[in-house]
Amino acid sequence: MSTDAPADPSRRPFAGSANPPAGRGESPLPTADAAYWEAAAASFDEEPDHGLRDPAVRAAWAARLRGWLPSGSAAVLDLGCGTGSLALLAAEQGHRVTGIDRSPRMIARARAKLAGREAAFLVGDAAEPPVGERRFDAVLVRHVLWALPDARAALRRWAGVLASGGRLVLVEGRWGEAEPMGLSAAELSALVEPLVAWTRVESLVDDPALWGREVADERYVLLAEVPGRDSAVAGAALVSPSG
Repeated sequence: MSTDAPADPSRRPFAGSANPPAGRGESPLPTADAAYWEAAAASFDEEPDHGLRDPAVRAAWAARLRGWLPSGSAAVLDLGCGTGSLALLAAEQGHRVTGIDRSPRMIARARAKLAGREAAFLVGDAAEPPVGERRFDAVLVRHVLWALPDARAALRRWAGVLASGGRLVLVEGRWGEAEPMGLSAAELSALVEPLVAWTRVESLVDDPALWGREVADERYVLLAEVPGRDSAVAGAALVSPSG
């Protein structure tokens, strides 16, 4: 299922979030089934941060991915890939991309968008990616984890498909004021830290080019690396002197 967010992620129906509005005890919002995402595929790219049709938005995401993904030609697993806009940027940077999405129409659009490139797209569940014994250098997930019914289990599965020293790139946020939804950076860090060698959180609020507009809610990327020979060195290199 593509659970990548429209301009206001908090307005989107989703399948059983692990994070109902804080402190209220409400049950999850109505389920967004496969039919919802099939219908959404036709207009999905109209959101600035989905289709990346604006050159400034596209350049902003390309620059971020260049810093987040491993250097060289890496095997990247894009979960909840939607129509493949981020996958295309990764492929253009020389990476070998596998995309997974619940919606066949989303996958069809992704395949068309990356035709002729070193990329493969599969219909499947982002929480249980159908990749068998394959291992990846990076798992890229944008605005998906917060909507899954068991975020902790999904993270364990994603860490398990990473090669030694592989990297999680998790773009998430917390949206809305009266009834906030999503995962805060602190919540996600607590879930990820037991699985990895190091983590780093980078705020994405102060770069409106990423979203095509100014935003005031919490948006961030969490980078994490599973244990590997060079994990400690890589983690230190990603942390700036200012923290």
